[in-house]
Amino acid sequence: MLSNSKSCFAPFYVENYYVLLSSSYVCSFFSLRIFRDVPSDITIEVNGGTIALHKFPLVSRSGRIRKLVEEHRDSDISRVELMNLPGGAESFELAAKFCYGINFEITPLNVAQLCCVSDYLEMTEEFSKDNLHLHAEQYLESIVYKNLEMCVEVLQQCENLLPHANELNIVSRCIDAVASKACAEQIALSFSRLEYSSSGRLHTIRQAKCEGDWWIEDLSVIRIDLYQRVITAMKCRGVRPESIGASLVNYAQKVLTKKVDLVSTGHQKLVVETIISLLPVERLAVPISFLFELLRNAVMLDCTIACRLDLERRIGSQLDIATLDDLLIPSFRQGCETLFDVDTVYRILVNFSQQDDGEYDMDDVSIFESDSPHSPSQSALLKVSKLVDDYLAEIALDVNLKLSKFIAIAEALPAHARTIHDGLYRAIDIYLKTHKGIQEADKKRLCKLIDFQKVSQEAGAHAALNERLPLQSVVQVLYFEQLRLRNALCCSHTDGNHKQVHHQSWQISSGALSAAMSPRDNYAFLRRENRELKLELTRLQMRLNDLEKEHVCMKRDMAKSHSHKFMSSFSKKIAKLRFFRHSSSRGSSSPSRQSYRADSKAIERTCASIE
Repeated sequence: MLSNSKSCFAPFYVENYYVLLSSSYVCSFFSLRIFRDVPSDITIEVNGGTIALHKFPLVSRSGRIRKLVEEHRDSDISRVELMNLPGGAESFELAAKFCYGINFEITPLNVAQLCCVSDYLEMTEEFSKDNLHLHAEQYLESIVYKNLEMCVEVLQQCENLLPHANELNIVSRCIDAVASKACAEQIALSFSRLEYSSSGRLHTIRQAKCEGDWWIEDLSVIRIDLYQRVITAMKCRGVRPESIGASLVNYAQKVLTKKVDLVSTGHQKLVVETIISLLPVERLAVPISFLFELLRNAVMLDCTIACRLDLERRIGSQLDIATLDDLLIPSFRQGCETLFDVDTVYRILVNFSQQDDGEYDMDDVSIFESDSPHSPSQSALLKVSKLVDDYLAEIALDVNLKLSKFIAIAEALPAHARTIHDGLYRAIDIYLKTHKGIQEADKKRLCKLIDFQKVSQEAGAHAALNERLPLQSVVQVLYFEQLRLRNALCCSHTDGNHKQVHHQSWQISSGALSAAMSPRDNYAFLRRENRELKLELTRLQMRLNDLEKEHVCMKRDMAKSHSHKFMSSFSKKIAKLRFFRHSSSRGSSSPSRQSYRADSKAIERTCASIE
């Protein structure tokens, strides 16, 4: 019989013979050493194998075998088949040893088998006191459930005992124990790091990431369906999202780095989809490089669309910390001619832009100063715009990349995201250099993406001499370079406050973002300043034309009128001339509203022709 202790931690001997666990010696050992003079009277068939035993020790412990024997008492049954016995012949061997009174050790590696086989054979207290099921349950309660590593070992053994292990709640109890232990470890670690500062306030010492999460490696050995249940239970218990994320990363690396064949491909697909469903909702709970790696695997393994869209949304929420290598996702689809998966990157950028537009109010300047996870700051927009420009320069080298996809990537970000267009100009220039047969109309479509008012002086000098650009773009470059020179000259000849205000206006016109303005206000100011400059130039041209006409009239009046009328007319012309000189000396200042109303129709026509 088993000893009353919950576990026997030393080997046991019966009549100077070690108890062999291999099934080849079970029959002979039982018959020769225990019932030496009694021939076997029943044969048990388990999973195609047979074992010759004796009825008496079996029916004294097993309710199931007793019922089978009693049902066939008249026919004197000599053969019993145990179908679907959990654990197979190995489990039945342990149960038979218990029936024959042979001691053996209960360990985390066999306790789940003992629970399942004792329940199947009905080796409970109803048929015999101190039965096998009682010993197995006591071992679980008093030893296994108090130790996280043992719980993981039992879970690993339960993989081959389903659904019996589920019906006996062995799996659920082990999962609850693992989640509780992991949560308790973190709480204990947090309390151990509390200390009082010099001011007498209680604070927590900063700890290393995932310190104390030694259980992460242990969980990587269990099957994905059980692992999913463990992580779900941990979330409910309140385990830190960073710890859960670290466990997911470790589990994925263990499984997805294995050699892939036709059988493992389906398993890896299941692993990827399960891990995606288990990702914490908290931002930065897992590295963004891991999210991109999951996305690559999801595309390669043809995971569900819902999984890929979820990953794209998560990546879009933290795209500002991504790198160019992250975005360079190879194209795995058959028949796709491009080197990289541009469509996936486009959807990620759309997610980022929609988050940008929808999660904070563009009219509230203070919100742009927030760096909270749910509202991207202007610095995040600048980082993403530079990242996109670098990505465009990389994919522009692909001769099979369609113009429409290139433009879609370039236009995916909001207009105020780019404050400097040098990177965009470089990417477009590379595209034009790679795709030499592009038509003139397509060149114009590409160059419309560039705001030459926001290129640096070096980029502008390069663009002015770039033969690949259409003539219209070169004219725009020269036009804005002329405005830049005029503003510089005006700044050098103005004094005091006017110089400071005008210099600030020049900085904004050159593409430098004002720190005191929100992106939408800044962008609107740039557009308004540009339009005012054009309106001013047009108004001055119209005034000059008027003066030329009046000068002709003055000559005609001088010939026809006497000197008094001539002096009167000349005074009026001089007054108009002074007004013109006063207006021209204001540089880039906005014209009066009365002038806009008087010349509105003519100005609009002229501006339309300039644009």
